Amino acid sequence: MRAPDKPDRNLALEMIRVTEAAAIAAARWAGRGDKMAADGAAVDAMRFVLSGVAMDGIVVIGEGEKDEAPMLYNGEHLGDGRAPQVDVAVDPIDGTTLTAMGRKGAVSVIALSERGTMFNPGPCVYMRKVAVGPRGRGAVDINASPTDNLRELSKRLGKPVQELGVVVLDRPRHSELIAEVREAGARVLLISDGDVTGAIATAWPNSGADILFGIGGTPEGVIAAAALQGLGGEIQGVLHARDDDERRRAEEMGYDLSQVLSTDDLVTGDNCYFSATAVTDGDFLKGVRFTEFGATTQSLVVRSRSGTVRTIETFHRHNKLQEFTTAGF
Repeated sequence: MRAPDKPDRNLALEMIRVTEAAAIAAARWAGRGDKMAADGAAVDAMRFVLSGVAMDGIVVIGEGEKDEAPMLYNGEHLGDGRAPQVDVAVDPIDGTTLTAMGRKGAVSVIALSERGTMFNPGPCVYMRKVAVGPRGRGAVDINASPTDNLRELSKRLGKPVQELGVVVLDRPRHSELIAEVREAGARVLLISDGDVTGAIATAWPNSGADILFGIGGTPEGVIAAAALQGLGGEIQGVLHARDDDERRRAEEMGYDLSQVLSTDDLVTGDNCYFSATAVTDGDFLKGVRFTEFGATTQSLVVRSRSGTVRTIETFHRHNKLQEFTTAGF
């Protein structure tokens, strides 16, 4: 029998309300060219709903350090203070620029795990990553070359390198990586933002994505790890210092910038939760739709312990929307 303070409760199902609120608030700013306003609306809505959740949460990965947000900062307490005790990672909008420009692929995401099990990146904002889906688990090594990883993944998946889809953030720092992937013969799937969904896509059926390479956000890497725990995929990361000062600060705080961080290092244990709600249309979720009666949302919800993966479509009435977003109709 479980201890009374650790009920077998699927918190991910409660997190749907959190990401739905943030996504709806952000969607009102889609295409309006103001990413700070969109992010601020999502942060406010997410925090408001989180305040009423029955949990004792501490933000391990928040908005404050990277985006200078006034709320959802590292160390902030969330929930009503009751058990269970959990670590919280939030990204009210993964893809603020996508939202501001009205482009595809923006989502609101949150991840939870038992207290003390979530990796705290400290000053390390970025990390080098490789991510694959369930069938590619164990076939890749972040310290191997992209070419070697593609060859091994090709063998594991039973299809030619030329048919592999490789997700890479479209950044100047990835020019050599992109050139090598193309030279190896694989298909490059460039994304402008949103490497949480890029990592998840490798584990999603018929997404066209088989592997993700490149340097992206460490917070996004931890959140992706929570999702991949439940989806059966794998992510590996190595912390990446942007300059000598960041490297020095990280080393002084005890971080090893040569260590390979596995999925289990980023989120330890078998009981983590992940929820994502699309702000704008993506490859596997539709964005927020505003209608005469309110709004509709689509969400992906994952729990690692049970291995359940749900996609949920929700209809929200006008009067109820005003209860959990800061900007009414």
